[in-house]
Amino acid sequence: MTISLRYAARSDIGLVRSSNQDSGYAGPHLVILCDGMGGPAGGDIASAVAIEHLVPLDADSHQAGELLGLLREAVQEAHTELVTLSASNPDLSGLGTTCIAIMRSGNKLAMIHVGDSRAYLLRDGELTQVTTDHTFVEYLVETGRLTREQARRHPQRSVLLRVLGDAEGDVQLDESIREAVPGDRWLLCSDGLSGPVTGETIAEVLSGVEDPGQAADQLIDLALRAGGPDNVTAVIVDVVEDEQQPQTDPQMVGSAANRRARLEQAASGDSPASTESDGDAAVASTPAAKAAALVASLEESEEDPEPEQASAIAEEVRSQKIKHKRRRRQSLIASIILVLALAGSAFLGYRWTQTQYYVAVADGKVAIYQGIPQQLGPLTFSHLVETYDTPALDDLDDLMRERLTAAVTQPSLEAAREYVDVTVSTHIATTPTPTATPSASASAAVEEPPPVAPDN
Repeated sequence: MTISLRYAARSDIGLVRSSNQDSGYAGPHLVILCDGMGGPAGGDIASAVAIEHLVPLDADSHQAGELLGLLREAVQEAHTELVTLSASNPDLSGLGTTCIAIMRSGNKLAMIHVGDSRAYLLRDGELTQVTTDHTFVEYLVETGRLTREQARRHPQRSVLLRVLGDAEGDVQLDESIREAVPGDRWLLCSDGLSGPVTGETIAEVLSGVEDPGQAADQLIDLALRAGGPDNVTAVIVDVVEDEQQPQTDPQMVGSAANRRARLEQAASGDSPASTESDGDAAVASTPAAKAAALVASLEESEEDPEPEQASAIAEEVRSQKIKHKRRRRQSLIASIILVLALAGSAFLGYRWTQTQYYVAVADGKVAIYQGIPQQLGPLTFSHLVETYDTPALDDLDDLMRERLTAAVTQPSLEAAREYVDVTVSTHIATTPTPTATPSASASAAVEEPPPVAPDN
């Protein structure tokens, strides 16, 4: 059985953002989606750099056992480049990107994932979210502190715990190998789609629209109708068999496509366009490009420029330098504001944890803690409030000891105390009273025959 992929990639800037920081790629053996972050000077670069490191893997020469290693190596190289860019250029400080990629070899699919971009699988009409968001609210959902519906509206829902480019060192990826099952449909999407459009609606579109391109277009249109608060990108992949003419044309969208177009234009020697695409300023509008154009005009002139022309050129260069300094200052201010906003979000999240309580075990005693029973690196989200001598832990039955070992959450200190006084205290282990058995001597006494009177 011959397996191949039928695919489509679509991206839109949305109705609020000034630039498209998403990047997407779809090819015959590889599909990728990246959602960049870090302000207008960084997010678009971050997602495009990640795509550029991964795209060369789109080939049919790889063995299934090599897939995860190749993906891991390419992502690590992209991460290293992003960290270097951020450290060497203040304008790019704080850049980063999510990344999710699926690579095929034969009937095997390898997937890597970091961030909150998602992969969904539609199989036999049922939609499943395959990836887990690396976000603060997802952590709260997994630990039972929030419901899915509450997470959709939570003010810290965009706070990421893992991305590419955030810090030096190895990238922490979620990795998996799966079967490429004919009839399966995969969707990779940025949070600009999964945020405003519900899973039920996504499932309805994926089930009802056969063509991958039309399905992607319809999903993006739904995100825009819901307000389009973010860039929205969708990559759809169908696993098919026995295709007479399998699809081979790669598709690149979003920031990566804009970046590649600019590089190809520069390599061809054409003059950069003076228009904007997807909200990204063209190369000719940058100070460096304008200064280069002015120098080129001087070199092309056979005679020295007139004093008026030289003065105008000097004034233009000076003006561009001033504008460049102003942009760098504005970028620095924006970075400071972003850091403060993230710090504020983290503080609010921590304050929320301190409104929670749970009952557990401390030093062999029943205890009440304030916070949540988790920690993030060296940061602990709870502290001991009080312990109980009675009921003693050893007096409790196995069920209650098991519950307390796992921690029992409560909405308030009063509720936690009531749980200890009422519920925990009712789970005292009872020791069965042994049933007395007759002793050997008693049995013998019963079985001894009565004395016989002597004959006279």
